[in-house]
Amino acid sequence: MGGQTCSMSGMIKRYIVNLTRAEREALEGIVKRERVSGVKRQRASILLKADDDLTDQEIAEEVEVGVRTVARVRQRCIDRGVVASLERKAQENPSRPRKLDGAAEARLAQLACSDAPEGRSRWTLSLLADKLVELKVFESVSTSTIQRGLKKTRSSLG
Repeated sequence: MGGQTCSMSGMIKRYIVNLTRAEREALEGIVKRERVSGVKRQRASILLKADDDLTDQEIAEEVEVGVRTVARVRQRCIDRGVVASLERKAQENPSRPRKLDGAAEARLAQLACSDAPEGRSRWTLSLLADKLVELKVFESVSTSTIQRGLKKTRSSLG
């Protein structure tokens, strides 16, 4: 793929992207594909233009991003590889751990698909939250967490 060079003046690092034919074809496919995230398409375009020996400034103007964004994408490509440079980096230390893990999501989906409580025609977000606390799945949980969990599992209350 690519290498890293340093200039002696000011220790400025320049990350040079050299794509293989397969990597280039894969990136071209991403750029042309209709259903792909804008960020992924943008990063693929940056890498293709970097492989064409354009400067960061030229790439930034063509892709309509900042020069620093181009530099970061180049660096990620060299440090982590082409595929990893297209994806968003997961947080190493998230500010809060996820409340809905796989087991809790499964329990939520199971509960949402079950019969509604007596006297109710269907589950509400509040009823689901209260029931999950009652079942000791959570110590406390908000309705927005329940809503996100249902959306993620593509369950609905209607």
